[in-house]
Amino acid sequence: MVLNRQLSGVRKRTLLEELGPVPDVEPDRYGDGGPVAALEERVAQLLGTEAALFVPTGTMAQQIALKCWADRTHNPIVAMHPQAHPLNHEDDALTVLSGLRPIKVPNSEVATCPEPYGTLLLEVPDREAGFILPTWDELTTLVDQARERDAVVHLDGARLWESTFGLGKPLPEIAGLFDSVYVSFYKSLEGMSGAALAGTQDFVDQARVWRHRYGGMLFQQWPAALSAMHGLDTVLPKLGAQVAHAKVVAEAMGLPEPHTHQFAFHLPGDPARLTELSGKFLGSFWQDGSLAKTEVTVAGPAMEWTADEVREAWAEFQSLL
Repeated sequence: MVLNRQLSGVRKRTLLEELGPVPDVEPDRYGDGGPVAALEERVAQLLGTEAALFVPTGTMAQQIALKCWADRTHNPIVAMHPQAHPLNHEDDALTVLSGLRPIKVPNSEVATCPEPYGTLLLEVPDREAGFILPTWDELTTLVDQARERDAVVHLDGARLWESTFGLGKPLPEIAGLFDSVYVSFYKSLEGMSGAALAGTQDFVDQARVWRHRYGGMLFQQWPAALSAMHGLDTVLPKLGAQVAHAKVVAEAMGLPEPHTHQFAFHLPGDPARLTELSGKFLGSFWQDGSLAKTEVTVAGPAMEWTADEVREAWAEFQSLL
C-alpha cells in the first residue's frame, strides 16, 4: 500500500477506457459543443455562476482572468500572497505576456497595501503553506477589504472542490464571494488535464477571446473534458470521506489536523535520503528552505490504511532517521 498515492501514468493512459462508452454526441470543434460544452454547463451549475469556460491549463486560465480584469479596471496591478502560484511557478508570465504588475501582499496587508491594486488574487487552500484554509470569516473579510478599495477579487480555486468541508460552505456560496473563479480538473478530480474559469456570462465571453489569443483553442479537447466529467461523477463524491480520513492519518502521525485531504510537513535531513527511507509510505521529499518537505494526499489506497497501520509505518520510518 502507498500512503502518498499520486495518479499513476498507467491510470492516465487507461482513463479513457475506464470512462466506458463515449456519449453519443459530436466531439467539440475548437472547444465549442460536444463534451466540452456539457462540462462547461455542469461546472457553472456546480459553482452557481452564469457561465464557465474550459481552458487547457490552470496557468493559462489564471493569466486570462487577470488580464480580463486588468482591462476592465484599467489597472495592471494585481495583488497576491507572496506564495501565490503566478509569482512562483509561471516564469513571470503575467508581466512578460500580459504586461501586468503582480505585487506581493500578505493577507494581513490587503486593507493597508500602499499601492492601488485593481485585482486581488486569493488562493483557497494555500498549497505552499501546506493546504491551509482560512476561516470563512477570514475569507469574507479579505474580500470585503479588497472591495472597499474598489478592487475585483479572483479565486485561485485549483483545489476548491475539497475546500467546502473545511470552510463549511457549499460550492456556490464560496464561488459567489468572488468575481471570477478558476478550478482544476486534474488535481483532486484526477482528470487528464484542463481547468475552467467561471463567472458572469460577459466575463466568460471576454475570457473566450483571450483563450484564443493565448493559444488555448485546441481543435478538439473532448478527451480531457470526458475525463473531467468522470472526475466530477466518481471522485468529487468521495472527497468528503478523503478529508475525514486525512484527519485520521494526520492524528496517527501526531500532526496537526489537516484542512483538506492533503497536508504537508517538514523534516530536517537530506531530501534524497528521506525519500529513500520513506519508500512507498510517504513518497518524495524535496528541499524547502533549510528543511526537507513532503506532501501527503489521502486518496485511493491510502483510504484503506487504518490508524494503527499508519502509526506503525510512521514509527518505523522515524526509527530509521
